[in-house]
Amino acid sequence: MTIQAVGDAAVAVRSMLSGGPVSGEDLWRFGVLQLLDDYESVRARDGVEAAARLMVEAPGPTGHSGLDAAFAGLACWLADRDAWQAPEWALADDWVARPWWFVSSSAYGRAWAMVQSPAQFRIRGVFITDTALQRA
Repeated sequence: MTIQAVGDAAVAVRSMLSGGPVSGEDLWRFGVLQLLDDYESVRARDGVEAAARLMVEAPGPTGHSGLDAAFAGLACWLADRDAWQAPEWALADDWVARPWWFVSSSAYGRAWAMVQSPAQFRIRGVFITDTALQRA
């Protein structure tokens, strides 16, 4: 699956959710990580400005507040990392997981996520481990 922008990632996740229960790990993998992979591909091929354009338009709601908040967190995390202006939609107060979303389903993973989650995710109630954004 290839995603063209954050809105496309939201559509893909909405489709997954409409099919029934989906694990948090699968939502993360097929939503956030696929978007991150596409961002990195565009960045490598066309530069940071082109990659940042993947995040310009706000995605529609997915039906999962944790994933919605994760998309905002990812946009802001990438903006900080790659020195571009985060989109206004991602800075809005309503992109917060309610209840908090721990991507890992294990108690061990949740404990580490409380400590390791990057600030741009943590402030939105999304908790991930320090390896959750690493790509091979």
